[in-house]
Amino acid sequence: MASDYVTRRTQHLTRHLTPTTTSTTSPPLTASPCLAYTSPDLTSPPAPFPLSSMRSLLDHHDIESRNWIFNLIIQSPLFNPRIIGGRRFVSPDYNQSMEQQREMTMRRIEYLAERGVFKGWMVGEGREMEMRKFAVFESAGMFDHSLVIKLGVHFFLWGGAIKFFGTKRHHDKWLQPTEDFRVKGCFAMTELGHGSNVRGIETVTTYDSSTEEFVIITPCESAQKYWIGGAAKHATHTIVFSQLYIKGENQGVHAFIVQIRDDAGNVCPNIRIADCGHKIGLNGVDNGRIWFDNVRIPRENLLNSVADVTPDGQYISAIKDPDQRFAAFLAPLTSGRVNIAVSAVYESKVGLATAIRYSLSRRAFSIAPNEPEVLLLDYPSHQRRLLPLLAKTYAMSFAGNYLKSIYVQRTPEANKTIHILSSAFKATMTWHNMSTLQECREACGGQGLKTENLVGQLKSEYDVQSTFEGDNNVLMQQISKALLAEYLAAQIKKKPFKGLWLEHMNGPAPVIPSRLASYHLRSSHVQTDLFYLRERDLLNHFAAEVSEHLKLGKSREQAFFVSHQLAEDLGRAFADKAIFLAFKEAEEKVPASSLKEVLSLLRSLYALVILEEDAAFLRYGYLSTENAAAVRQEVRKLCSELRPHALALVSSFGIPDAFFGPIAFDWIAANTWSSL
Repeated sequence: MASDYVTRRTQHLTRHLTPTTTSTTSPPLTASPCLAYTSPDLTSPPAPFPLSSMRSLLDHHDIESRNWIFNLIIQSPLFNPRIIGGRRFVSPDYNQSMEQQREMTMRRIEYLAERGVFKGWMVGEGREMEMRKFAVFESAGMFDHSLVIKLGVHFFLWGGAIKFFGTKRHHDKWLQPTEDFRVKGCFAMTELGHGSNVRGIETVTTYDSSTEEFVIITPCESAQKYWIGGAAKHATHTIVFSQLYIKGENQGVHAFIVQIRDDAGNVCPNIRIADCGHKIGLNGVDNGRIWFDNVRIPRENLLNSVADVTPDGQYISAIKDPDQRFAAFLAPLTSGRVNIAVSAVYESKVGLATAIRYSLSRRAFSIAPNEPEVLLLDYPSHQRRLLPLLAKTYAMSFAGNYLKSIYVQRTPEANKTIHILSSAFKATMTWHNMSTLQECREACGGQGLKTENLVGQLKSEYDVQSTFEGDNNVLMQQISKALLAEYLAAQIKKKPFKGLWLEHMNGPAPVIPSRLASYHLRSSHVQTDLFYLRERDLLNHFAAEVSEHLKLGKSREQAFFVSHQLAEDLGRAFADKAIFLAFKEAEEKVPASSLKEVLSLLRSLYALVILEEDAAFLRYGYLSTENAAAVRQEVRKLCSELRPHALALVSSFGIPDAFFGPIAFDWIAANTWSSL
């Protein structure tokens, strides 16, 4: 046996060490032809509608102002222009230090101010001015989130507080210097211990009638003002939100003007400021923390449109109810949520346009021997990943336009509607933006990880939107409370529902066909009924559950607390319905045309994707399992029908080529050795 082993081992080593001859008849190896980039602009079918017409529908207003902002950014060396693969791109340099990013943000603001971009923003009036502000924010925000957050804090929060909480004495003194940036404002509401619960903030202000001054103090570490944009470096003044005590009695939260730096940039006496430090994104904004050590300010620095204090220390207000007074204080801040909701949709557009353009030029795998590799977007699975998100983004564009239109035409009677809609859209649209950017990042494969391709970086830059200006989950519960209040008012007063698209509650429940065919699923009437049925039933369920808890002796707040799952379901149902109806209304205004036909496909895809994604439709029996399967099949068909229009739909966004990353164009040329 040993000899057999030795023999086998010897033969094995001999074969291993003896070179073998190659057969001269074997075919030589040949190199495959190298991949070449082909622009989807050359290979995609012609757009079935004018791109400019679709852009006008989506942007809705101030197209010329948007293009002006785009050009100001593209033309200036301040916006980090680079030539990559023969194309010019602009985007922030995210490799800069935090300090460098902050300085560049401020220099860019100064550049735009010098060119008159902000002229009339504080002293001007009217709907056109307000809509132009939105257009500037949406356009500049696609370049850099830090830039528009810095502007938003200065104009919408600081400036908005002066304008809406203040009176003539404040307007005369502060509005023009704010517009000219002679004063740089910030907004000190959030504290270490309190964010969404503004009523609970701990900063304390008292009044000294002997000097006619307010005295502001940070009584404990949890009361330090936190995440205050602009406070760490650039702001000279802030609006401080504080509990106001007059003669020992707490009058609730009020707002005060406080100078925090002198003209030389030095921090003012009795004020301490610290930096919040590096963040996962938005490092072009200098977020800071502020402590007040018995800071004295003139009596006139109380923003007094809602309440005032006389020189001798008497508290006066036309609104006697503290809850109503608090609501009146917060009502003007709705503009922040409107801005956030709409800007989230625009960033979704950047991500989708990038991922879809890439998927129209990048190939992977052949499905048959000797066949070319398949374009990513020709795979049904890839269509299923991106095109429903595209339909949602279109729907939310129209909803955002509706929200802006009612905001700029607001009346005191409309404040409640604006508050509820802005809360619903802010939560839904920022969540959508995060999920869209993540899917787009993954759909771009490894290229999505590169900072220069923007998609992954944008996710970090915009992540904050889910929690600032109201935590999204909290906002959803607030919406449900507001809907319940409408429900109870209708029941108690025996009056019909009016407003918030709740009029459908006045009639009988919709009847959904037992078997949903394709023509049912694409019918705007059936889609509307399904959204109404879900909202109606959830509102009835929510009211019944809260009522049951109240009967068991729980307080109103405890009843809401334990009914949170239904509250969240109802909040989403309301938001989805409102977005759908805004889309439907925009579509109905378009005359019969190929553009209208494509909008109809997008509207159906939006509606059916919501039906497919929300388990409430199955959980509560609005859809049978058979109809749910039919919905799934119809989504696949709609994706296939929209595939030829994908390039036209993202080109209609009107985003300049320079605002994308190189992956959206010739990604081979952008990665050549010669480009290093």
